[in-house]
Amino acid sequence: METLSFEFAAGQPARGKALVGVVGSGDLEVLLEPGQAGKLAIQVVTSVNGAEQRWQQLFERMFREQTLPALNIDIHDFGATPGVVRLRLEQGLEEVGHD
Repeated sequence: METLSFEFAAGQPARGKALVGVVGSGDLEVLLEPGQAGKLAIQVVTSVNGAEQRWQQLFERMFREQTLPALNIDIHDFGATPGVVRLRLEQGLEEVGHD
């Protein structure tokens, strides 16, 4: 098990919270909560050691062309593929965007 932390620039705090996925399913779980203005903080707990660069690249690709709301994102990974990670993050971001 490995715990990784990432930080990116962000806008104003999100208004909502979201929980998507279930770690017990062999997938991953993503919890999104409002964060500190200007900061997107991500913590990943993963069963795949040595994958920090893969996570960094995935986040950089996802956040390159958009400014996200300030969030604290906790990811509990059970070896999910990058495509599943992206899908779950997009689902969570859509949920926090709803009023």
